[in-house]
Amino acid sequence: MTDLRFYWSLLLRRLPVMLALFLICTVLGVVTAIRAPATYSTSAQLLVEGPQIAAEMATTNPGAAETLQVTEQQLLTRANLIDIANKFRVFGDEQLTPDEKVERMREATVIRRAAGRDQASMMTLGFTGDSPAVVADVVNEYVTLILSNSARSRLSRVEEQLRFYEQEVERLSADLDAQSASILQFKRENAEALPENLQFRQGRQALLQERAARLQNEVATLQTQRADMMRIFEQTGNVAGQSGQSPEAQMLAQARQRLAQLEAMSETDDNPRIRGLRTQIAVMEQGVQQNGSAESQTGNPLLDLNLAQLDSRIEAAGAEIEQVNAELERLEDSLRETSTNSLSLAALERDQANIQSRYNAAVASLAQARMVERIESSARGERITVVEAASVPDLPSGPSRKKIAALGAGAGLGLAVGFFMLMELLNSAIRRPAELKARFDVMPLAVIPYIENRRERRGRVARRLTVVLAVAVTIPLGLWYLHMNYMPLDILTLKIVGRLGLG
Repeated sequence: MTDLRFYWSLLLRRLPVMLALFLICTVLGVVTAIRAPATYSTSAQLLVEGPQIAAEMATTNPGAAETLQVTEQQLLTRANLIDIANKFRVFGDEQLTPDEKVERMREATVIRRAAGRDQASMMTLGFTGDSPAVVADVVNEYVTLILSNSARSRLSRVEEQLRFYEQEVERLSADLDAQSASILQFKRENAEALPENLQFRQGRQALLQERAARLQNEVATLQTQRADMMRIFEQTGNVAGQSGQSPEAQMLAQARQRLAQLEAMSETDDNPRIRGLRTQIAVMEQGVQQNGSAESQTGNPLLDLNLAQLDSRIEAAGAEIEQVNAELERLEDSLRETSTNSLSLAALERDQANIQSRYNAAVASLAQARMVERIESSARGERITVVEAASVPDLPSGPSRKKIAALGAGAGLGLAVGFFMLMELLNSAIRRPAELKARFDVMPLAVIPYIENRRERRGRVARRLTVVLAVAVTIPLGLWYLHMNYMPLDILTLKIVGRLGLG
């Protein structure tokens, strides 16, 4: 109870200042509410429509939420806001800097987006100003900018993507041609050691190995025959199967028999076979005569002939063996190089396959980009349409004068309470026994208050009433004087709030 009386006395003592703060803020709030100009608001609604063609064709379209966000950022650019403010004289004759115009335009513009799953993507554009016609013009200009920017940006994006894919297809086509040329050049340089004819070369190698073995066996057989023939001749002095005539004479006799048979069968001598056989017989007769006069190596013409035939066959077989071995060496070298060439060729073909896959993807993307470009050109893709245009408002939308007045009164009451608490915190004087005990840790035996007489009490009350009345009269008069002779209180309030950075 004692504390309540103490604080009540403090409240009465500081009441003039607190009342002055309260009255100043309240009067400023009321004057601002009364003199605040009426504001008008209007809005327009936009809808993001889905594409009229199949959605999978329009791959370049961003999401509806992203479209609305990008649209808002493009709309609220500095250049657009300054142009619109100057075009429609949004701020009248006020001398504002470009930064102030941009800031006030953004404060007066209200944009609300609504987008989500299983719901329409909407945008609401609003503007607040002093003139009904101006706010409607500004919102409609916003809508015009959004529609034109949306169509232009979408078409520009599609054309840019189309140019990109055209360049990509051209680049990949050149890379593909260069890679094909590299593979062709590699195959030309390594034509004998390519993996694609490996099976043929392996089969050829097997055939040549078999041929070489057969030739070696044949050489060995011929050499054995020659040795056996020499051995028989040395033992018997004759050659097995020897007759009285030489082989040439025997062959000549056989030729003469065939000629006789042909002459018997043919009615005329103009038969080509008969003429050819006669020529052959003449040559053979000359050979028999020459062989008869020549000396033999062994003294036996038949043996010399057989040995010469065997030697020629052995020599021919040896030459063929050398050719087969040379080809086998070439095949072995090509087979050894095939593994390395196989890896190199596989790397070249793998690169070609990668380029081919990218080329195919680029061609498909180019075709799709061309389709999207036609869709956008015919305005059948995703687009922004106007659901409701802005109209000229008939009634003001603000300000809320009651709220402004109440805000001024609340601010005055807050300042008064803050002043009271601040003075309490700054006052360090001892005014109560409890403060004496807390400060010096002593318990007073008795406290004798100051006892006023009736005259002193009446004087103190009169002074307080005088101060209160002076504050209640002087402050309104002073504010009225400022309002009439210096600056309207609403403008003064806005400037003070702006200097303090509160609004």
